[in-house]
Amino acid sequence: MNSSFPQLIIFLLAGIVSIILLTVKFRVHPFFALIIACFVTGLGVQLPVTEILSLIKKGFGDVMSKLAIIIVLGTTIGVLLEKNGSTQVMAASILKLVGEKNSSLALSFTGFIVGLPIFCDSGYIVLNGINKSLIKRTGIAAATMSISLASGLYAVHCLIPPHPGATAAAGTLAVDFGKLILYGIVIAIPAMLIGHWWAVVAGKKTTPNVEAGEEATQKILIGPKIVPAFLPVIIPILLMALRSVLVFEKNQTSLLTDAINIAGDPAVALAVGVVLAIVTGKNSKHSLALQLSAAVEKAGGILVIIGAGGAFGAVLAATNIGDHFSEKLDLEMLGIFFPFLLTSLIKTAQGSSTVAIITSSFIVLPLLPILGLESENGKILAVLAMGAGSMMISHSNDAYFWVISKFSDIDTRTMLRVHSVASILMGLVTMIVIYLFSLILL
Repeated sequence: MNSSFPQLIIFLLAGIVSIILLTVKFRVHPFFALIIACFVTGLGVQLPVTEILSLIKKGFGDVMSKLAIIIVLGTTIGVLLEKNGSTQVMAASILKLVGEKNSSLALSFTGFIVGLPIFCDSGYIVLNGINKSLIKRTGIAAATMSISLASGLYAVHCLIPPHPGATAAAGTLAVDFGKLILYGIVIAIPAMLIGHWWAVVAGKKTTPNVEAGEEATQKILIGPKIVPAFLPVIIPILLMALRSVLVFEKNQTSLLTDAINIAGDPAVALAVGVVLAIVTGKNSKHSLALQLSAAVEKAGGILVIIGAGGAFGAVLAATNIGDHFSEKLDLEMLGIFFPFLLTSLIKTAQGSSTVAIITSSFIVLPLLPILGLESENGKILAVLAMGAGSMMISHSNDAYFWVISKFSDIDTRTMLRVHSVASILMGLVTMIVIYLFSLILL
């Protein structure tokens, strides 16, 4: 292969555009869109078909070896907590602590905590009964309450493993999961707060929605007690964080250090979370088997997308894209902003935060040295910058946009004015915070 830089750029863009057109216009599943993009870009830069096929298999397999277990276990925790009532218990405890007067802020925090193991769309559906109940009891506008809840869920979904986009990018850039989670939680808080603030400001101009289901109040307290409900979320995070924060000498070994290193491994920590979710859930054997099966099936759909993203990344790596960019473009000036801008464009165009982060991560990987992000902290900040970009901009091509709209009966115009603008503010504020972190950590 001997492609020129213009040729590489043209067919890189062709690959990205093909992903966008296939997923948005023709509603093709992202797996097939990413595989087709492999051939669009690969053939365009004159890679032999046999080599493209080999790269697809290798890229797919490499990603599966790093992330499959983590994604399955993380998804399982989310499904179990959703089905056994733990999410309602967590929500009720947060609401009781904060009070109904601050119910919109309480919903943001509820989304933030519940959203750590549960995908934003699933989390929103699960918590929407509580949301509707509070709308009726407080008289606060549905747009304010709903977007406050959505912002808390969205902040952690875009930034923190085990959510698929952040997990895939972390695997691609080989960053420490524990540190990424710690930094991500800190950085996600301002994102959640700015989303809540805009929901309050913009929601004042909308009409309060008094139609809500009364049955939601009856369901809030069904499930485990408060502490057991939180344990499957908190314990895995603590284990991974402890492994990352405690620095051990390479030649220093003891039973304690060995135990912490094993327990803090993401796969082991999440497995502990699964066990805790099973123990605290008090499910029958039959219902537990169904929930575990549902979790694996849900994870499978995510894994094929991530694997196809790995295939596309392998094709991009074979084009020596990093060398071309470093020779022709002054990316050093953009630094930490390049991953953010790239992911923002892809997300806004095709709608999926996960696809946007996965695609961007493979483009960013070979560019890390020229961007000044090759250090451990630099890689973590790059993943978080892509997460910030994946918030921009949630609109009519984003499935989450319609989940909020349809489940909360909010019209499209209001969604664009409240939710879409909130997603822009969240992405921008998150990127500003990441940039400030970079001044300290890099």
